[in-house]
Amino acid sequence: MPMSSAGATGKQSVMIDLQNRPLAWKIGAVFVGTLFLALSSYIEVPMVPVPVTLQTFAVALVGALYGWRLGGVTITAWLVEGALGLPVLAGGAAGIHHFIGPTGGYLFAFPIAGMVMGFLAERGWNGQRMVLAFAGMLASNILCLVLGAAWLAVLVGAEQAIMLGVVPFLLGAVLKSALGAAVLKLVSGRTARLPG
Repeated sequence: MPMSSAGATGKQSVMIDLQNRPLAWKIGAVFVGTLFLALSSYIEVPMVPVPVTLQTFAVALVGALYGWRLGGVTITAWLVEGALGLPVLAGGAAGIHHFIGPTGGYLFAFPIAGMVMGFLAERGWNGQRMVLAFAGMLASNILCLVLGAAWLAVLVGAEQAIMLGVVPFLLGAVLKSALGAAVLKLVSGRTARLPG
C-alpha cells in the first residue's frame, strides 16, 4: 500500500495511506483493526482493579498506522462492540457496565490516545524516526494512564488510583512503547519498498 507524504519535511507520515482509498478499503481496515484490538485484549495479566493487557500497545499502533481520523473511528468501533456485548474487552469481557466501573476511564481514553499517536505519526513521529516513534507511543500510553487514573480516583481516591492504576503499568508502558516503535520501524521498511 502506498504511504502518504508529510509535505515539506520530506518524511512520510502515516504508515498505511487509507485516507485516499475507497470506502470499502476503509471499512475493511476498521474491521481488521477492531479484530487486532480485540486480540490485544485477550493477552492479559489479571490485576485488581485494572488488568494489564496489550490494549494500549494496540491502540497506539492503530493510531500510528491508520492516522488520527481512521484510527479514532476504528478504536471507537471496537469500544462500541464491547458496549453492545461482544467479548472484545480485556479478557473477553463485554457490556456497558465496564464503561462506568474502574476501567471506564481507560476505555474512554483509548480513542483519544490513539488519535494523539495518529496525529503525531502524520507529522513524522513514525518508524522512520525511532526516537520520535517511541516518544509518541509513550505519550499515548501515559495519556491512557492519566485519564484512566483520573476516573479511578473518583471511585477509590487519588492516592489509591495512582498506586493501583498508574504505578504498576509504568514499566509496561515503556516496554510496549519500545515494541511499538520497533513495529513501526519494521512496517516503515516494508512499505517504503512498495511502489507509491
